[in-house]
Amino acid sequence: MNLPRSSRRSFLKSTLAAGIAPLILPSHIWAAETKPNSRRTFGFIGIGKQMHGLMGGFLGKDEVQGVAVCDVDNNRRNEGKRIIGEHYAKKSGSDFKGAEMYKDFRELLGRKDIDTVVIATPDHWHALIAIAATEAGKDIYCEKPLTETLHEARALVDSVRKHDRVFQTGSMQRSMREFRVACELVRNGVIGKISRVEAGFGKPGVPCDLAEEAAEPGLDWDMWLGPAPMRGYNSILSPRGVHTHFPLWRLYREYGGGYVTDWGAHHLDIAQWGLGMDDSGPVEVIPPSDWQTAEAGGKLRYANGVEVTHIKENGVTFFGSDGEVYVNRGKIRVQVKGAEKAKFMDKNDQPALTAQLDNLEKEFLADAKVKLYSSADHKQDFLDAIQKRSRPICDVEIGARSVTCCHLLNLGYYHGEKIQWDPAKNNFAGGTGNPAWLTREYRGQWKVA
Repeated sequence: MNLPRSSRRSFLKSTLAAGIAPLILPSHIWAAETKPNSRRTFGFIGIGKQMHGLMGGFLGKDEVQGVAVCDVDNNRRNEGKRIIGEHYAKKSGSDFKGAEMYKDFRELLGRKDIDTVVIATPDHWHALIAIAATEAGKDIYCEKPLTETLHEARALVDSVRKHDRVFQTGSMQRSMREFRVACELVRNGVIGKISRVEAGFGKPGVPCDLAEEAAEPGLDWDMWLGPAPMRGYNSILSPRGVHTHFPLWRLYREYGGGYVTDWGAHHLDIAQWGLGMDDSGPVEVIPPSDWQTAEAGGKLRYANGVEVTHIKENGVTFFGSDGEVYVNRGKIRVQVKGAEKAKFMDKNDQPALTAQLDNLEKEFLADAKVKLYSSADHKQDFLDAIQKRSRPICDVEIGARSVTCCHLLNLGYYHGEKIQWDPAKNNFAGGTGNPAWLTREYRGQWKVA
């Protein structure tokens, strides 16, 4: 992130000088088996619906100590403070005042007693806050999609590596067994040579055209916009009060990339995993002929000829010379040489899904040559990686490669051009593409250099 160096230094110095002391919890709150050196102090940035789930998961871990929340809306700041306070009050059986609250993420990052941050802001803020967090020496769990642009994806990887941080992308499908089994079937050649993949999710982003509404009391709208263009407040972008739904800022290019970056960051991530492309990516983007109005049909082509086609139906299907594998949350369907080996489509019957996955592993993967990273808990995997100082299941490089697929697909819809891509250089190739498409215009002091 590019802030004026003097401004950033003075801001952090003033923050620390303000007397912000480490929050110490009574020792009886912690489980006896939790070793002191495994405890992690957490700050939570962006207290919306997604963060509610993340906070619940992390605070339930004995090695996590929540100490701070940050949001540009005072209602959501208070909600975050309430969640932490009630959690520890219940755990300790005594009154607990909760966490410190911040409107500006830089104040939270300025606290040296905070080890780790969780970022669940709107997408247009992800890279700036995450890069600032690496510079402040924090380990990071950041929601997908990781970035708003192709350039930000590489800048974030570079910053994480430079500052030697542990970084988990919130693509939690990697920690769901059905996706791992599906990808292991594909990677071990159970359905033969892969010819194509279909990845289903919603439409690309559109320019924001929402009318201005009366400002929300208690919301710093200028800070909500941050690097995005200035425009009037609208409750679709930042719902009033404490909302219980996923806001639709994600539909607009200024703050997200439509469902191509939203759900696409999940399913294109699984396509990458199944194709063994975690350190690479496609070499060409092929837009549909009706790209101006299309909501699906774009394609990503890989160097081996495999094409990933964006379809509307949710899920991921791998097509091979000897069969097919379809996978979605709580669902899997496997056909091998004309025989149906699994078909489970009721995501609410976990025991039945487990039985089918057991059968698939027993029949096809008992002696598999390719064994993928296995995680049953995305948050715990992050905590384990912090303890070992290792890379978690969805390290920043993986998240960056997956969001790159999303951005490339969107560029096809936005501009209607075939684009060649060099995944080694992370740049356009063959004289295609426009360098301006790698980044975006930043407003005011906010910039990813």
